[in-house]
Amino acid sequence: MKITFFGGAQSVTGSNYMVEHGDLKFLIDCGLFQGSPDAELRNYDPFPYDPSKIDYVFVTHSHADHTGRLPKLYKEGFRGVLYATHPLVDMIKIALPDNLSILKEEARKEMHPVLFSAADLEGIINLAQGKDYGEVLDLGSGVTATLHDAGHILGSAIIEINIEGKKIYFSGDLGNPPTPLLKNFEYPVDANYVVVESAYGARVHEDRKERREILQNVIKDTIKRNGTLMIPSFAMERTQELLFELNNLINAGEIPEVPIFVDSPLATHLTEVYRKYPDYFNKEAAYLIHSGDDIFNFPGLRFTLTTEESKGINDIKGAKVIIAGSGMSTGGRILHHERRYLSDSNSTLLFIGYQAEGTLGRRILDGAEEVSIFGEKVSVRCTVKAIGGYSAHADQPTIVKWLEEGNKNKTLKTVFVVQGEAESADTLAGVIKERLSVDAIVPTVGQSVEI
Repeated sequence: MKITFFGGAQSVTGSNYMVEHGDLKFLIDCGLFQGSPDAELRNYDPFPYDPSKIDYVFVTHSHADHTGRLPKLYKEGFRGVLYATHPLVDMIKIALPDNLSILKEEARKEMHPVLFSAADLEGIINLAQGKDYGEVLDLGSGVTATLHDAGHILGSAIIEINIEGKKIYFSGDLGNPPTPLLKNFEYPVDANYVVVESAYGARVHEDRKERREILQNVIKDTIKRNGTLMIPSFAMERTQELLFELNNLINAGEIPEVPIFVDSPLATHLTEVYRKYPDYFNKEAAYLIHSGDDIFNFPGLRFTLTTEESKGINDIKGAKVIIAGSGMSTGGRILHHERRYLSDSNSTLLFIGYQAEGTLGRRILDGAEEVSIFGEKVSVRCTVKAIGGYSAHADQPTIVKWLEEGNKNKTLKTVFVVQGEAESADTLAGVIKERLSVDAIVPTVGQSVEI
């Protein structure tokens, strides 16, 4: 068996791994490179393999850095089977068209062809098959695959591959338990090899209680100043988790009622997918739903779908909360609100997700006093806060524990550390070597490993 790391190697984005066994070839993820103009240019390069020769693609979850090049894969010849969980298939059907809209605008500005067409998008969706967690899939040639709950976003999956008695797990993005909505991730039981993410491989998150207190205090402080709280949020999971937490805080009287806007058509549509799959929620969320609490609908909450409704948020006087995409301030409606309120010393910008190198969010988080938005210089005078505990990614102790729990029978031979910046990946690899006494490798782009 051979694994080749075509994306996600020494980089957070662009997840794309190929597994080969005899004549069988399949991919784990096919995501966009994101974070900088140079990274994004790589999306237009031809694939370093023949997509028409790929038998299967497994998708770990529906974020663009794991799914965004799937239509391009179809465009260049893939006609195999795309496997994902049932909710994940539904989310891909919503997320990929949104990606296409962004890519069209990017192509117009940069004056180059669009990465893929609506026909390519429809083609890849037609190849998708929804599967349940725990369902064993026979891929032929003595190879089976099983999807396990990754606890990252709704329907996210850890991919277990079993090849002639060798077990390899691809973590995708691991969740950060306990999450407000989802069940905890499953473990890589008796793994021989693991490909694991490392976005927060050098970090330790706040615990759940602490992150809730930070959120509560940030909201109350911004309301006292009569300011606007801006929360750049990924439309998938971060927005839904945040709504769950806000619902609980308001129901408990821990924050005053305040206008709260979800200013993201994508997040609005994805929230409807969440409503469709309550069986994927953890016991706490399921209990609230079964008791009649609509966790995505509470006093003060408004979903703004149209451009006119979005612009109308500015007409609301006094304190307010705006949740809008994108999560790293690389596009979307959050940019309009940041252009208006970043220079307001009474307002607050709160990051609740990872900010990749090269993004506007990262520059602001790193302390930039002035940024450019839509070609306009904007001073950063508002309060800037971050809550790592709301990240959907596991931190270093959680990743190490995940590996340790799966290695109780001492079967683990090698861990491949991916999907992290150099410092995070190298730090995590060092800790894994020390704690588990197994080899830990940070692969380079294009590197192949025989196992």
